Amino acid sequence: MTTPRPSIYQHPLAYLLGLEGVALLRAFAGEHDRAFVESRLADVRALLDAADRFGEGQDVPPITTQDGYRHWAPRYDAGPNGFWGMEEPLVRPLMARAEPGVVIDAACGTGRHTEWLVEQGHDVLAFDTSPDMLAIARAKVPGARFAQADLHDLPVPDASADLVVVTLALSHVQHLGPVFAELARVLRPGGHLVVSDTRGYFVGSPLYPLVEGADGEFGYIPNWRHATSEYLQAALPAGLAPRFCREYAGGGADDDGRAREYTAAPDAGTGGFDPAADLTPDDPTRPPNIWELMPWVEAATRAAYAGAPVLIVWDFEKELEKE
Repeated sequence: MTTPRPSIYQHPLAYLLGLEGVALLRAFAGEHDRAFVESRLADVRALLDAADRFGEGQDVPPITTQDGYRHWAPRYDAGPNGFWGMEEPLVRPLMARAEPGVVIDAACGTGRHTEWLVEQGHDVLAFDTSPDMLAIARAKVPGARFAQADLHDLPVPDASADLVVVTLALSHVQHLGPVFAELARVLRPGGHLVVSDTRGYFVGSPLYPLVEGADGEFGYIPNWRHATSEYLQAALPAGLAPRFCREYAGGGADDDGRAREYTAAPDAGTGGFDPAADLTPDDPTRPPNIWELMPWVEAATRAAYAGAPVLIVWDFEKELEKE
């Protein structure tokens, strides 16, 4: 019997104090000077003095990926997605190594990579758990074949694909082992599995809930940050040998890049909390939006996230069968 997931409590002040705390820990380790520490402590005092201006936090119940993506699907392709700009220049050269053949896009979403794979001459079978995302993908990419399916149980025969692609989806999976076993099952010997995955939003925690609206109410989709070793622990027993792995702190294909907005070295004299600022969230009826909160303590945010990986990319090869 599956234990129901609890609601989580999110408070804007807790997040801001958390950023200050992570920044102070990094300063304690020697990354920043005395002036920086004093600025962070001043921020903490000012934040606590202004505590009553942040309003109440929100209890956020869990929702399924299907419910969350039902709300997200109509606007999924509408706005800029920072992960896409970093991920596509990294994974597409890996996918481009495959000669035209049978490709499984195992969590296709609205068909972002499916469309590109069809353009490269592949016969693409695309799957997703969200019927709403699949409806958009079908309309966008008539040259592919689509079906609703879970990563744990793909409706294709053994050893039927030359390439399997799973992008920005494994964070929805708590335990990687069964999924990698299924991905290896459908891949022919010598074929490749290309994976990209996000690395979490909350420094120090393997959990990063995605808050989305569903049927007029907000809830969170459970998400997990997997340690680098977890991918290997799942892949190697399934006969998948790593051929490429890299973690990125941002900047696309530039190994030395850093995440674009809040990973520059902080200036101790700027970017502190302004108690005179308007502390009213854009929408106080929904859970705190961390992207809205980050600029309120810019120096702490920059320090907390400096150099933190935001994306991991893998290329695995299915080992040839031993004679």
